[in-house]
Amino acid sequence: MTEATYFRKGFGLKREIEGALAADYHSRLVDGVRAGGYRLSVGDLTFRLAKDFGFCYGVDRAVEYAYEAHEKFPSKRLFLVGEIIHNPHVNRRLEEKGITILSREGSGEFAFSGISPEDVVILPAFGVTVHDFERLRHIGCVLVDTTCGSVLNVWKRVERYAKEGFTALVHGKHLHEEPRATASQVTRFPGGKYLVVRDMDETELVCRHIEAGGAASELERRFASAASEAFDFDRDLDRVGVANQTTMLARDSLAIAARVRAAFARRYGVGNVDAHFRSFDTICSATQERQDAVLELVREALDVMLVIGGYNSSNTMSLARICSQHVRTFHVEDASGIDPASGVIRHQPVGSKQEVVSAEWLTPGTKTIGITAGASTPNNKIGEAIARILEAKGMEVPA
Repeated sequence: MTEATYFRKGFGLKREIEGALAADYHSRLVDGVRAGGYRLSVGDLTFRLAKDFGFCYGVDRAVEYAYEAHEKFPSKRLFLVGEIIHNPHVNRRLEEKGITILSREGSGEFAFSGISPEDVVILPAFGVTVHDFERLRHIGCVLVDTTCGSVLNVWKRVERYAKEGFTALVHGKHLHEEPRATASQVTRFPGGKYLVVRDMDETELVCRHIEAGGAASELERRFASAASEAFDFDRDLDRVGVANQTTMLARDSLAIAARVRAAFARRYGVGNVDAHFRSFDTICSATQERQDAVLELVREALDVMLVIGGYNSSNTMSLARICSQHVRTFHVEDASGIDPASGVIRHQPVGSKQEVVSAEWLTPGTKTIGITAGASTPNNKIGEAIARILEAKGMEVPA
């Protein structure tokens, strides 16, 4: 594509958009909590904020770039391929600015039929599949690529696997946009193959087949939508390279890589593992820092933990999962899930896909509340959550 139709390095308009970004996502209250040693005490209630939380560099860049595109092309129609990040507030603000979010049709394809060469299409932080990129390139529209650098690093890794004749085994959620885009990178190479495993249970099924072979019918059913076309479980599991969705739990990804390596050691012998197995930790640093920060925070004497972020945000769900193993935890999609009038909270329990309402989550004995937020959650939503809790307790919100 020509330089005039593909943009990845920004437009140099940060000064022009910084006011809008501050108005949409900034929080003076959160700034004050951070300045106070990540602690805020009001009456007998104390908030403890994780030392790493909220917007990561990749999300910051993607949102800034979308705002810059809006500023750069005021007379053009702007489209976004799916959600730019998994946060309802951010995506809603982009729609309010006139950016149309494209969704998948019944066929599973994004609806690109109405896009013309004169339009601008923003690619999300997760990236898009090779197939979708080629469809857009064929249209000839202007592309603004906000794909996160950490995701691009994973793509380079799976591309190397494909070049070397290794199947890319990706630890992730096969319906999530990021693993879809990552897995598709192997299709750039003749014979490139991928398989996406969600957890250790699915990994165990794959490893048993690596170790002992046997009928593959169960695997074919289980991974029908999580494997490359015409995947052969006997042929395509002979050489495997492990990668992962950048937002998965680091310890899970490392355990999966270790289990796959052990399977090849049992099949071919320890001395022959390197001929059949590759591994590379592709958890992004921001994800790791946020996970480390909540592990540090839950060592304190917390009465309850609040995790803020989209219900479809993988990194937010990982944070909620970590916290729930140590303290009573509530995952809210947005600050609006906390009703200051009634004191009830709308939240999604860890491991569930259904939102529920809890009436007495702030018990009379609640004195210390831990708070963190996923990498797609802006600071103003964290500030609003704190303010709503204080209002529910009849306390004044600090200026």
